[in-house]
Amino acid sequence: MLKLTYTENSFDLECLTLSLEEWVAQRVILALRVGQNLCIEPSTASFLLPVDLPGVEVLKAEVKRDDREIIALCTCDTQYMEVTLQGFWLSNSSKDAVGVFFTTMSDRAEFFLHKLWQEAQACASVMSE
Repeated sequence: MLKLTYTENSFDLECLTLSLEEWVAQRVILALRVGQNLCIEPSTASFLLPVDLPGVEVLKAEVKRDDREIIALCTCDTQYMEVTLQGFWLSNSSKDAVGVFFTTMSDRAEFFLHKLWQEAQACASVMSE
């Protein structure tokens, strides 16, 4: 399962070993215990990846192999491609911009996407120094 956590200033992408159902059940139980509102709805999430990262071609092949259309890749320009994921948005309300997006796809696709995102973050960190 991939989990994208959105805060006011950034987002983080994690690859979790829990199933989508287990993770949602844990979040629902937590919300019930602390008396917190919880809204879960189908949604999409998008982010950019540099096109020159090693492994991008493997990800493209994985997307072509998976016919569920959970992930889509679109070239933005010569430097970046947009990754769009189908999944679910979890937050305190349907209008909240802070929350968690989660989705599931093949383990291989999740692994490569997470790895590419980590490499992109490392490259961005080096470039900003």
